[in-house]
Order: sequence, then C-alpha cells, then structure tokens
Amino acid sequence: MGKITHLSLDRRKIENKKEIFSSSFVAKANEVKRKGMFKKMEIKAKKSFGQNFLQDEEILKKIANTNKTNIDDLIIEIGPGTGALTKYLKEKNSFLICYEIDERLKEKLLKLENAKTKIIFKDFLQANIEEDSHIFPYKNIYIIANIPYYITTPIIKKVINLENLKEMTLLVQQEVANRLTAKPKTKEYGSLTVYLNYYFNVTYLFPVNRQAFKPIPKVESATVLFKRKEKPYVKDEKLLFKLINDAFKMKRKTLKNNLKEYNWPKIRQALKENYSETIRAEELSLEQFIDIANTLA
Repeated sequence: MGKITHLSLDRRKIENKKEIFSSSFVAKANEVKRKGMFKKMEIKAKKSFGQNFLQDEEILKKIANTNKTNIDDLIIEIGPGTGALTKYLKEKNSFLICYEIDERLKEKLLKLENAKTKIIFKDFLQANIEEDSHIFPYKNIYIIANIPYYITTPIIKKVINLENLKEMTLLVQQEVANRLTAKPKTKEYGSLTVYLNYYFNVTYLFPVNRQAFKPIPKVESATVLFKRKEKPYVKDEKLLFKLINDAFKMKRKTLKNNLKEYNWPKIRQALKENYSETIRAEELSLEQFIDIANTLA
C-alpha cells in the first residue's frame, strides 16, 4: 500500500508540472500573439504628413492642462494622430472637434466620438471651421496642435482672425518656438514675430525632448502659448503689415535701405530719439512699427 501511495503522489506531481507548463506556454503564446496583433495594428508615421506621435503621458497631460476651458468652450485639436492627447482633452468636458488628414486612423479615432466630441477627417487648411463648428453651441475657441514646421505659418494665418479664438497652444520645433517668441535685437526676431505680437501675447512654455515622440524626430520641440489680446490702434492695417514685411525683406540691410520706397523723413520723425542711419528692422518693437505706419498713413 505504501508503494502504491508513493507512486500516486509522484503521478500527481508530474500532472501538476504538466499543468503549470501548459499554462505558462499558453500565456507566452498569447503574449506573442498580442504583440503580433499590435504590430499589425500599429500605424506607421507618414513623412508626407510630417507625423511624429507624442507618446510621453506627462507631457500630454501638461499640454492638455495648459488652457483652462469651460464646459461651453470649444477645443479644436489639429492632427490628433492616434488620440494620445485627445483622451486628455475629452476629460475637460468641453466641446471638442479634431481634424485629422490621415484616414488610416479612422478606426481608432472614431471610437473617441461622443455627444461632445467630433472627429473630422479633412485637411485642416482646407476646412471651413465656422461651418464645422456650428454643431456645438460654444462660447470661446481654444486651438491645440502638434504641427510640423512646414505648415506652422499657414495654420496660424488661417486661424488668426477666427472669431471667438481665445488661446492657442502649439507644439512646434524648437527653432520655430524661438522665432515665435523672440524679442527685438535678437537674431530670431523677424516679421512673423512682429505680426503675431499684433494679435497675441506669445509665451514660450516648456521644451519637449525629441525622445518623447515616435518616431524620434531629428530636432527638439517646444510648446508655445498664444493668448488673444486687444489689438492696438492702427490707422491702416494693410499698410502696417506691408511695412513690416518690407522692413525685414533683407535682414542684413538697414531699415533705410529696405524702405527706400517709403517717405523716409516721416519714418525718421516717427522713430524720434531711436533714429539711426544704421538701424535695422530687428531693433524695432511692434509699437515702433505702429508709430511709423500711423505717421505714414
């Protein structure tokens, strides 16, 4: 009887080991299967769309919390990608419209839609924002975007006169962020900087390491905040913008050389004590450009 009991116990041990091995094998097989499925489902970034998907959860939360929106405000997200930032924007319970050009992301992004969230698959630069936003009874508009360098300026110019636009938070290349937030008498300061300062108070918020993206870009990024401000008094806006563009036409030239077609004695009068024969456009503030434009008008 003792030998039979001993053999029975040995058999049980062997069976238990088989079960453990089998469970372990199934678990590993499932893990491999899941990884395989993930790879199949993974969307590869398209260079033609300038895609670099932000992956860092802390940075995503930080960007989402930059704007203090109310439940009756509208957030417009440009280029939601895989929806990594969208999920945090939804938590704010504001109205939300996301513009995505890449239709490969439809299956993933449409799952995020609800009564207050709409995903629109369209090139944002071709979109009619006023028409699209009529679906929500919003008060103010907040724009949030992670945008590639080559469409930064076109996007800004598209929305700059958008009615009810209160703030924009843009994640851009570090070099672009430096230009957008530059101060007079610096090499980054240019016509775009002056133009934006006419509409917004522009603030450099925080850098974003390139390792936070997938695929990893070659350059660093930064987040910039634009807060709508009351526009200063200008007699002729068209004249002001033309003056700014002409003044920066050739950055290495003096203001006098760039503005040969203008009434220089009047410009000299507007500059007052700041006048110099060698003064360059990058030395002038928005207020000084406005003074010149109003004197010329």
